[in-house]
Amino acid sequence: MSGDRPSPLVIERILRDRQGIWQQIVAEGDLNALTGRMLASSAIALACYGAVLGAFHSPLMALTSALKLPLLFLVTLAICLPTLYLFNLVFGARLSVRQSLALVMVAITVTSMLAVAFAPISLFFLITAPDYGFFKLLNVAILTLSALVGLRFLTGGMQVLNDHGLLAPEPATTKAPAQAATQAPAAVAPATGSTPADAPAAGQSAEPAAEPVAVPAGAAVAAPNGATTVAPAPVPAQWTGQPATTAFPPGMMPSGYAPAQRQWGSPQMRRPEPTQRPASMTLLYIWILLFGFVGTQLAWTLRPFFGDPGQDFAFFRSIDGNFYAEILRTIANL
Repeated sequence: MSGDRPSPLVIERILRDRQGIWQQIVAEGDLNALTGRMLASSAIALACYGAVLGAFHSPLMALTSALKLPLLFLVTLAICLPTLYLFNLVFGARLSVRQSLALVMVAITVTSMLAVAFAPISLFFLITAPDYGFFKLLNVAILTLSALVGLRFLTGGMQVLNDHGLLAPEPATTKAPAQAATQAPAAVAPATGSTPADAPAAGQSAEPAAEPVAVPAGAAVAAPNGATTVAPAPVPAQWTGQPATTAFPPGMMPSGYAPAQRQWGSPQMRRPEPTQRPASMTLLYIWILLFGFVGTQLAWTLRPFFGDPGQDFAFFRSIDGNFYAEILRTIANL
């Protein structure tokens, strides 16, 4: 699907025209509208999935979970986005705030849409196997899987920005020192009145130059001083038995002839420079871990999302323990 005719569903465009989304972020083309659409889609999807989570306890819990689950992702983004932006600035990346926000919103949109796609499965187990521990672990696994897929989109988008040079420091433009222009030596005209060496003497008529005459190989040739010399045999282009279309390889001569002097040296092979991962990509993985820790702790603070059927309804619980200890305790009680 081309970028000229975007899909009415932003998730469909992200999945079908992934490169078009990355190019739009690189060019910063209409990012406000794109980010707004992703924000609205993510909030609606997370609200629907939150309602399924809270439905295990009561309709009132379903309503509060529908409000708290989008709030969880957006508050986590608000806490962690400045860290990602400043990390990029420290290591020379040229990402703007809008580009960083759009990249993270792509990951959140994919995560939320994938989670709401699992909502019918979660609702099925809610109806057929209403076990609180199993239902909680099932939905934690669904959210974890959805988040991993969304983070893969985030790393893919950062890699595209790296290919466009937005994660590397801007090269310093150093001016080379001006070099004096070398002028070609001017030809010196002969002085007036001087007689060239090859000019005919005064009173003598200029004779035309003798045309060269082909002399067969091995024939005796009379030299100007009266001596006779033998004309050398020309260097053959092929040897006996070689096909007519095949010439001597460069630098090879038949026996009896001196090898030709090579006027140039053999070119040195240039080894490709090893590609190094930019520091911004390494810091991205650190930021992903930070985002995960902040998100899980915030989810523990905003609980309950499922609602223990043995307890009364409460908008918030007291902050005691942590998310990971609760998961381990739930696994042990299965």
